[in-house]
Amino acid sequence: MSGLYMFFSGLFAFVLIMLFVAFFVLSERKVLGYMQIRKGPNKVGIVGLLQSFADLMKLIIKFKVPFFEVRSWLGWLGVVLLVFLAVVYCVIYALCYSGFFSDNVMLWFLVVTSMSGYSMLSLGWGCYNKYGLISCVRSAFSSVTFEACFMCVVIICALVFGSYSMGSVLHNSWLLVMVIPVCYFLWLVGILCECNRTPLDYSEAESELVSGLSTEYCGVPFTCLFACEYLIIYIFSWLTSLLFFGGVFVVFLTIFHSVFFIWARATLPRLRYDYFIGFMWKWAILLFVFFLFFVV
Repeated sequence: MSGLYMFFSGLFAFVLIMLFVAFFVLSERKVLGYMQIRKGPNKVGIVGLLQSFADLMKLIIKFKVPFFEVRSWLGWLGVVLLVFLAVVYCVIYALCYSGFFSDNVMLWFLVVTSMSGYSMLSLGWGCYNKYGLISCVRSAFSSVTFEACFMCVVIICALVFGSYSMGSVLHNSWLLVMVIPVCYFLWLVGILCECNRTPLDYSEAESELVSGLSTEYCGVPFTCLFACEYLIIYIFSWLTSLLFFGGVFVVFLTIFHSVFFIWARATLPRLRYDYFIGFMWKWAILLFVFFLFFVV
């Protein structure tokens, strides 16, 4: 019964998060339109509420044109792996609220995050495109950089909370952000990189690449890549709210961090890749290690 309960909990969480993704994409397009003094989507449905579902239908009915898009089994493996990781995120999210499997849940987040680099490598390497290859190498190395910071944050939180469980975090306000505010801001930079968002979207930097990883993808594979990216944005917005603020106002703080992704895309210029990597390895990691010893 517990296995069946876990399955339906994960399925229910996946459906809810995908609904959030649909309306988050719509709200992002509307907010970007207002910030750039133009109209966003407003034609499909009432004030454009059905625009995301129309876009989903358009992407699904598209088909691959032979000899114009070239992908190998490795590219398909990257798509399947990314979808699998997104589903695992949803399962862990559901289990945090169900009471099951909560003793080492933060470590499981770290394990799932460490596998995202492999999916990016498979996506770019398997499409026989030099832009995708350059993009996947940069994205994989950026993911490794974020994993190092994520590991330090998990250890710091475990030292403060007393365990790797989310049980006490969900029902209390620890306000870790007041103890280590520098780590919070460095964490925000890291999740922008992990979720491939401007100004750190090095896997899809359109100004220097031709769409990056998604160059050879359309239809259902592109829809999976697009939806999983926004699903991971929601998961990390929720995780940021829990780790640094606690679970009392987690809904409002999750929305706040989701809006942060939109604001960053609308206002911040893209940073040079070598500047970002140099900053993360020379300064951010050292600061995380310093705060780790400070907490100990």
